[in-house]
Amino acid sequence: METNDEKGNSSPKTVILDDISSSTDVEKQYIAEEKQRNSFIENDVSENSHLHPPSSNWLPRWKLKFQENSKSISACTIYSFCSISMVLVNKSLASSYNHLIEGDGHRDLNILLVVFQAIIAVFCVEMCKQLGWVEYPNFRWETAKRWAPVNVFFCLMLFTSITALQYNSVPMVTIFKNIANISTCFGDYYFFGNKPEFLVLVAFGVMLSGAVAASWNDIHVSSLGLMWMCLNCLSTSGYVLYMKFATKAVKLSKFGMVFYNNVLCVLILLPIAFYRNEVLLFFQSVALHTPEYFTKNGFAGVVGFFLNFASLQCVAMTGPTTYAIIGSVNKVPGVFLGYWLFQDEITEKTWFFIAISMAGGFLYSYAKLRKSDTNTKKTVDYEGRK
Repeated sequence: METNDEKGNSSPKTVILDDISSSTDVEKQYIAEEKQRNSFIENDVSENSHLHPPSSNWLPRWKLKFQENSKSISACTIYSFCSISMVLVNKSLASSYNHLIEGDGHRDLNILLVVFQAIIAVFCVEMCKQLGWVEYPNFRWETAKRWAPVNVFFCLMLFTSITALQYNSVPMVTIFKNIANISTCFGDYYFFGNKPEFLVLVAFGVMLSGAVAASWNDIHVSSLGLMWMCLNCLSTSGYVLYMKFATKAVKLSKFGMVFYNNVLCVLILLPIAFYRNEVLLFFQSVALHTPEYFTKNGFAGVVGFFLNFASLQCVAMTGPTTYAIIGSVNKVPGVFLGYWLFQDEITEKTWFFIAISMAGGFLYSYAKLRKSDTNTKKTVDYEGRK
């Protein structure tokens, strides 16, 4: 389950929204606290340097630089691993086990899969809170009621994401996830008056034309699969845009959002799973009760949660610029791994249009980063003239 961070917002990491241009308020606070701790250490070293001779207690500068680079590379690698593996595992759960479902009616357990992973995410975030790794307020019904509209979009986003993977190949789903940036951008302009730059519009044109041409030439694409991908794009945009509004009224930390999103997800979707007989089908389908199936569900839930830690650590160690670039780059191995693992039949022409759409994604990241650099320079210039 993968997630885009907007200013003042964040997405739980059950869903991957990769293309961002600036860190969230929570991420900025996290980075500021790291810098403050580092400054305390530096002051302590300078004040007590006579007690700690550099030759005996401190590593050479090149070793310190090597350690710093190693931490940055590790943070980026872990973030990419969590992001890619979430898509691949959900694809397997959504499409590789449906033939084992026994009973009449529909042949999927997509809502129940979301519920399973949400329960695991709640367990993980509560365990981390008890260990003192994260902090957020205890559950309050008043906060839950005010956050519920956001959670409706969250539930729709997760359900449509898994269902889109059921009916489409991983490469097709990956490039169509970029379309969510287009609907989000125009929604941001319509509701909040944030006008996109010309280069961003060019990137949108490249992404959209590549995605449409790829779907037109995909021999396995269906109207049902396209419908679920479009619904996923719209629900993702709705989640991001409504969260931008809701966070002004409901103040929650990043992990507070993870907690409330997943608790409310269980409360909303579990009754629907019972209504659709997914719970009964699951218990009747004995062939599903294997260690492999349960392990994949557990893995998806844990990785989806720890994607939050990975994204925070990646931003803290490398900065929002590198984080945005990694978000675009990790789509490339995800596309090829999905093609290789699930043996999807894709023509050369379709591959060409997939490459065009992904190039549009890189151009979009570049446009957002350039805008971020321009805003930073304007701020520095303004502060210098004060």
